[in-house]
Amino acid sequence: MNSEPGSLMLEEALAAADCVALQLASDGERYAELGRQLRATAFHNAVTVARGSSDHASAYLAYLIMARTGRLVTSLPMSLLTLYNAPLRTESLLALSVSQSGQSPDVVEPMRYFRAGGATTVALVNEIASPLAQAAEWALPLRAGKEASVAATKSFITSLSAGARLVAEWQDDAELKAGLAALPEALRQAARTDWSAALEVLAPARNIMVVGRGISFPIAQEAALKFKETSALQAEAFSGAEIKHGPMALIDEGYPLLIFATRGPAQAGLVALAEEMRGRGARVLLAAPSDVPGRDLDLPLAACPDLDPIVAVQAFYVMAARLSRARGLDPDRPRHLSKVTRTN
Repeated sequence: MNSEPGSLMLEEALAAADCVALQLASDGERYAELGRQLRATAFHNAVTVARGSSDHASAYLAYLIMARTGRLVTSLPMSLLTLYNAPLRTESLLALSVSQSGQSPDVVEPMRYFRAGGATTVALVNEIASPLAQAAEWALPLRAGKEASVAATKSFITSLSAGARLVAEWQDDAELKAGLAALPEALRQAARTDWSAALEVLAPARNIMVVGRGISFPIAQEAALKFKETSALQAEAFSGAEIKHGPMALIDEGYPLLIFATRGPAQAGLVALAEEMRGRGARVLLAAPSDVPGRDLDLPLAACPDLDPIVAVQAFYVMAARLSRARGLDPDRPRHLSKVTRTN
């Protein structure tokens, strides 16, 4: 797909492959040391601390941890600490925070609280000199470089790869490590994937549901956020397992759905859902690998299925930047938003 001039969002999204390559070439011993400590520590609980796109990256990391290690991971409602002063127990806790800026008080303060209580605290953060990096025992830089566009792209992709790298070192998993080594080239190929068919459906749209399940659901959440902030498109993300519990009442003739059917146990159900929604009149955009009949958009593949969401969102970002322009908007300057958000 050809790029439109002047879109920092697109330029930064296309730079993600090089940023991931830099990340993978850096901090190797630090990741290995953290992996050894995680293997040697018996965690009873794990918690993620993040907002916005970083929270979606945290959900992907949480899914990897739960599926691969059997440990439950909770997303922290930060107000429990910042507003309600809840006496949370911190012993045998692993606290993981993901952030681009590392500035927001409601991300920083919980990490300080957890560390003071003896928890193991890890921050995956782009601004390594930030308050969040200083608050955590382990601060690992995303290596995304400066990100000028308000919409996070390369910092989100490097957050995903950093989370996968953390899990690969924690498990000392040779297959996942090899998949990560091949990820930069997979991202470059994903950036060339043609999703122009989505523009025809979404340029005139007023709303959309974005659907995933399992490891693809965090990508559905991220896509819905980007639709809202860069295209002023009312978007909601749903799990494929939840869409029949009420959201389906919204489906009428021509209602758009974007479904991320990445490889894995959830794929068959998502493909079946796409067919059912077409039968109800929805305008479905089924994003699936090239071997899936009935797909509308090609999903690029990584070297292993657990990394597929990373290359999927790379293909999505290229389309999303073009969609914003097609809707007469500036993807770099979403209305009412700024690059750094500080909440308490």
